[in-house]
Amino acid sequence: MEYMKVTQAAEKWGISDRRVRILCQQGKIEGVVQKGRTYFIPVNAVKPVDGRKLRHKSVSEQYVPLFSRIDSLKEQLDSRRPLTAGELKRLQDEFLVEYTYNSNAIEGNTLTLQETALVLEGVTIDRKPLKDHLEAVGHKDAFLYVQELVKNKVPFSEAIIKQIHTLVLMDRPEDRGIYRRIPVRIMGAYHTPPEPTVVPEMMENLIDEFAKKKLHPIESVALFHLKFEGIHPFVDGNGRTGRLIMNLFLMQNGYPPINVKFTDRKRYYEAFDSYFRDNDDSAMVTMVAEYVEETFSQMFNLLQQGVMNNE
Repeated sequence: MEYMKVTQAAEKWGISDRRVRILCQQGKIEGVVQKGRTYFIPVNAVKPVDGRKLRHKSVSEQYVPLFSRIDSLKEQLDSRRPLTAGELKRLQDEFLVEYTYNSNAIEGNTLTLQETALVLEGVTIDRKPLKDHLEAVGHKDAFLYVQELVKNKVPFSEAIIKQIHTLVLMDRPEDRGIYRRIPVRIMGAYHTPPEPTVVPEMMENLIDEFAKKKLHPIESVALFHLKFEGIHPFVDGNGRTGRLIMNLFLMQNGYPPINVKFTDRKRYYEAFDSYFRDNDDSAMVTMVAEYVEETFSQMFNLLQQGVMNNE
C-alpha cells in the first residue's frame, strides 16, 4: 500500500497539518501507520468530515458516522466541480437506463434492462405492451425534467410534483397530475392510504413541513418519501413519482441521485412497513444513505476511468 505524509494529506484535503495529526490521533482516518511521532496515511484514505460541520443540522446520533462518511465523499466531489460536459454525460448515460429499468420494474414493468435501453433509443420491442414502452419513455422524460429543475434552481412546489407525475403517467392521460378521487389500497402493505377527500390538505401540510424541518438532507428526503407514499396522492404512478422527487431533493442538496434496485424491492417495502407499523424510519433512512454512498463510489470510479482513458 502507498502512503502519504501529514503535510501531503493536509494539502490534498485543504486542511492544516495540525488538523490531520488530530484526526490521526483520534483514529478518524482508516489505515494510518504510526512510527514514533510520524503518521503515514494511505494515499486513498477518505478525508473525515469534521463532526462540527453537522451542527447546523439536526442529526440523530445513530446516523452521524454514516452521514459524516457520505459528506466526506460529497466534499471530494465538490472539489472537482464543475464537471465537464463529457463527464456529466458519461455519468448520466450510465445512470439513466438502469434507474429507469429498476424504478419501472419495481412497479411491474416487464421490460428487461437491455430492452429498456433500446426503448429509450426509440426502438419498439416486439410482444411487449405499449404501456411498458410509454412508462420507460415517460420516466426518462421526468428525470430529464428533474435535472432541469436542479440546473435552474427552481424552488420545490406542489406544481412540480404534479408535473413530474404528468410525465411519468404517459399511458393514462386522464389521471396525469390529478390527485385521486377514489380510495386505494396498497397490495400486501401494512398501511392503508387516507381517504381522497383529505389528500390535497395532507399534501399541502407535507410540503410545508418539509420546508421547515432542519434535518440532514438524507434523513429529510427519506422521511418525505415515507410520508408521500403513505398519502399515495395519485391513482397510479406514486412509486415512480416519489423516487423522482427523492432524487430531486438529493440533487438540489449536492448529492447524487439514487437507483433503488428491483432486486432490493423486499427491503424497500419492509422499510415502509417498519415506519407505518412501528413508527421507525431508520430502515428507509439507512437504505437511502447507503444508496447515496454507493452512487458516490460509482461516480468516482467512472470519473477515474475517464482520467485514465485520457492519459
